Amino acid sequence: MKDKQESIDRRSFLKAVGAAGLGSVLASPDTIGASKETPDAQEPELPQVPKRKLGKTGVEIPVLSLGTMFNLVDSQLVLRSTLKYGVTYWDTANVYAGGNSELGIGKFLEKNPQMRNQLFIVTKAKRAYTKDAMEKCLQLSLDRMKTDHVDLHYFHDLQDPALLTDEIRKYAESAKKRKLIRFFGLTTHSNIPKCLLAGAKLDWIDVIMTRYNFRTMQDPQMQAAIDACHRANIGLVAMKTTGKTTIKRFKKAIETEAEKKMVEHFLNRGFTPEQACIKLALQDKRFSSACVQMENVNILKTNVAAVLDKTELTRQDMDILAEYAQLTSGSYCAGCAHICDAALPETLRPGRICDIMRYLMYHNSYGDSAAARDLFAQIPSRVRSTLLSIDYDPAEARCPQRLPIRKLVAEAVTKLA
Repeated sequence: MKDKQESIDRRSFLKAVGAAGLGSVLASPDTIGASKETPDAQEPELPQVPKRKLGKTGVEIPVLSLGTMFNLVDSQLVLRSTLKYGVTYWDTANVYAGGNSELGIGKFLEKNPQMRNQLFIVTKAKRAYTKDAMEKCLQLSLDRMKTDHVDLHYFHDLQDPALLTDEIRKYAESAKKRKLIRFFGLTTHSNIPKCLLAGAKLDWIDVIMTRYNFRTMQDPQMQAAIDACHRANIGLVAMKTTGKTTIKRFKKAIETEAEKKMVEHFLNRGFTPEQACIKLALQDKRFSSACVQMENVNILKTNVAAVLDKTELTRQDMDILAEYAQLTSGSYCAGCAHICDAALPETLRPGRICDIMRYLMYHNSYGDSAAARDLFAQIPSRVRSTLLSIDYDPAEARCPQRLPIRKLVAEAVTKLA
């Protein structure tokens, strides 16, 4: 009976999205970008992305949110298109696309000020460790985005819970009191369980965005930390949901076969692997939303289709992804920075190697060379100049993923410097 119901749901879903034009996901981005938009009054009613409550904030947000680590000044069509499907949660940061992500939102709001109240705008303060630094980042973001407040302001890329100081708490409370922000939170890519547990103990942390995918969900410590946040009623947003790898193409035969098996399995199920990964993250009801970078309308529509489809992943689907995660673990940095840090010089702490692995992933797996180079350039020159002369053997010996750290750092220097 359940299989029959899922089949009915799938047919209903395809019928709905077909009328909305989601069949155009096979069209080229150039064709989509060149097409003229139908005036709003004449547009068909489009299916809307479902919403979930964002923890103790009480606010409902779409289960699919727009990640904008790209130039939005030149991508206004993406912003307009998200609104047609109810993707009203826009996630940016002061460092994305050299500021052009926030500037693009400002360009949109300057032309469409009446849309501000329909949006949940999120931004982040990169490497801002004091109240003054957080305030400076916020004021710059507000100015760029042509808005008098942001809905959520993140302490970005937390690696050491000790950085969540009383001074940062005072900033959050002051910004809320002045109505410059509605909520405050943190994001974390490295030392994730430790950072999540620390955030769960702080009543002034409203939301946490964390890397969560078929790879990281296999870690019992990760699951325990997410449970702690959920019990504390902290809103949780998943990022890096597709679990893409540091190395672009796998070299070993078994990994190639693992990839082939995984891709063929999900295509036979009616999903792309990326769609399956988004569905998997959202099947975890502890998470309110999956934040996914969607730099063109093609990707947006494909991901909207994934979250509108009511078919849930089966145990076999999950096992396929778990097996793939195990077989390809040597190409994925899990973000356990404390292990690397303990084996490397002080100049590479905290979490510098994990950062470099992530930037290389942006270049190799996401194809976002500009963002990768921009982020790599933010590493102090005195540190970049030493990267090729450091002994990485101790770190490689301790790495749970057995990453060839020396080789990957050299690749990053070659491609990103």
